[in-house]
Amino acid sequence: MAKLVFGMNQSLDGYVDHMSFGPSPTLFRHFIEEARGQAGSVYGRRMYEIMRYWDDDHPEWDADRRAFAAAWRTQPKWVVSRSLTSVGPNASLVGDDLDGEIRALKAAHDGEIEVAGPDVAKSLTELGLIDEYRIYLHPVVLGHGKPYFAGPRPPLRLVTNDRIDEDVIRLTYVPA
Repeated sequence: MAKLVFGMNQSLDGYVDHMSFGPSPTLFRHFIEEARGQAGSVYGRRMYEIMRYWDDDHPEWDADRRAFAAAWRTQPKWVVSRSLTSVGPNASLVGDDLDGEIRALKAAHDGEIEVAGPDVAKSLTELGLIDEYRIYLHPVVLGHGKPYFAGPRPPLRLVTNDRIDEDVIRLTYVPA
């Protein structure tokens, strides 16, 4: 059975605004390895549309960006959206039964399935389906953006912390 993992970069004040800060080269390589090892990803519409950037090659990319794109393209993606009618390569839409379909995904796969996007994470948290939360804490204060927790924070228990690069700590929590 797969484990659902919600992990995102976060500012010290709790925001996940990818346009305001990004990963260092060391952290980006960490994310490449994460993507290579995932059984797939569950996306909300907004995050999926942002990530579609990786569907097309860009001549200015370095080797790390090409490696991330290759890893991202090969994994299956499930998109939770009421407004999209189609999705790109290696992706499928999740129907109206979010609870049933995500439970079936977990049962049908092994390994980790990434949950990407605070809104879809909120819905899956409310259903009790997220097994692990990974906060990649960056030393920036934004004062705006999308909060990591889009709804009430569930009771959590810290299970580990890792220094990923010189400035970023990964905090790993499970539901208490």
